[in-house]
Amino acid sequence: MSRPVATGNDGRRGLYFEDMRAVDRGEETPAEKQEKLFMESTLLRVAGALFCHDQRAAAKRTDEIRLRRGETERHITIRPDPRLGQPGPLAHKIFIALLKKHSDYGRPIRNEISFTRREIGRLIGRKEWGGRDSEQLARALHEIHYTFVRTHFKKENGRHVEHSFNIFPEIFIERREFASDPIEACTITLADPIVRSLEEDHFTCLNFTLMQELGTIGQALYMRAFFHFANLFDGRNRTKLEFQKRYDDMCLEWLGGLATVKHASKIKERLGPHLEQLVAIRFLSWFRITKAKGDEAGFVIAFRPGTGFFRDYDRFYRNRSQSELQWDFANDQRAISEPLRVAYLFVEKRTGRKVASQAYVSSKEVETAKRLLSEIGFEEMPAFFDYALAEANRTKFDVQTLGGVRQYLAGYLASRSARAAVKKVEARVAESKQAEDERTAYEVYRRGEARRIFKTLSRAERNAIEKAATTQSASFGGSLRKTMFERKRDQLTAQRHSSKIKTLAQWRTAR
Repeated sequence: MSRPVATGNDGRRGLYFEDMRAVDRGEETPAEKQEKLFMESTLLRVAGALFCHDQRAAAKRTDEIRLRRGETERHITIRPDPRLGQPGPLAHKIFIALLKKHSDYGRPIRNEISFTRREIGRLIGRKEWGGRDSEQLARALHEIHYTFVRTHFKKENGRHVEHSFNIFPEIFIERREFASDPIEACTITLADPIVRSLEEDHFTCLNFTLMQELGTIGQALYMRAFFHFANLFDGRNRTKLEFQKRYDDMCLEWLGGLATVKHASKIKERLGPHLEQLVAIRFLSWFRITKAKGDEAGFVIAFRPGTGFFRDYDRFYRNRSQSELQWDFANDQRAISEPLRVAYLFVEKRTGRKVASQAYVSSKEVETAKRLLSEIGFEEMPAFFDYALAEANRTKFDVQTLGGVRQYLAGYLASRSARAAVKKVEARVAESKQAEDERTAYEVYRRGEARRIFKTLSRAERNAIEKAATTQSASFGGSLRKTMFERKRDQLTAQRHSSKIKTLAQWRTAR
């Protein structure tokens, strides 16, 4: 339970709310299994401005959003799609749910997330799933997909790094048969800069179990407040830790451009329920709404962390290693991602055009793709489609479905065996030629070293070698005798001073 107080404990006036159950008492709730969410640092910053929490206003917002406009060393620009507008509350829920599943894939960091309609329904709290839900899902995914993000940061080494990307650059969708049918499964990819940043451990570890109790505004407030508390907490300032944020900046940077109001009572009316919930679950011990200092117009909202923050900081943030595996990425890849990608690839090979993200493939095509994948590997599919479509073109057969190319599988496998046999022969020939070239090169090196050594020998030793070389080349006539003499001289020098010349193995290593 929280209560309003006229003044804060530091004497400043304003609307002030505190948790009457646990104000800096260090109380702990019984240990419970808490699930983690790993939020990449750039995504954490972007998410606050990216998602509009007013469903009606979201579709109308198409203007570019600029964060940190006054800073030259780090700033972010977000450009919503002019047709779909700014991603709304459902897009935020789906975004959090997908990042949670991605977190639970564990390491190595993957660049894609796959899910069925049942999984996404459960993750966003929908027990039933029909056509309307499916279209809302598709729209929300595309709202994120078509939003363009540009980030500019100065790294620790002083280098300026700029990334331009779509958070979900690719979307692969399976529907039962028609465009009006519900989505059955989906695979989305994550932007490369996000994946690389996660690989470098640039993320914040959040309490997903706690987040599930909150609405989208509450989640946004929690994520940013936790991020700032964690950066400010040094282990010694527990009782003094506090973070302040201008109300108008909070609405822009944390809450997706939420419309601002001019009175503290109205701010309390709009944000109060969400902040009070954070107090009730002990993430915050209190929050306060005060007038901005001096002549500045506007308001400032201050927060102080509760026992829930410190518990999660110790439990999650100090040990930010990837959580235990919850989802089997390899199984999702085999069951969802690879069949979807194969079905999309077939359309692209057949039409010669990249499939648009709004497109989908049918469940029948996905099932056929699974059967093909049981015969040949995913990596071989481009070669198989090239072979099958070439054979179909040769017989004037206009292939329209994946089922139509299955008849060419036997011929492809036979030709693959023949190609493999040819490749083996070619590999043996290439290996033999490489060995011969290596021996020739080594011999050139050995003769060069012999001539160098010969020049350093005493006159008596040189005369002895030349006399022996003359005897061994005496059977040759004409200009060939001179050539053989030089060769014999080099051979004799190399034999008598072999310790001064690298062996074949030593020479190969030096190369």
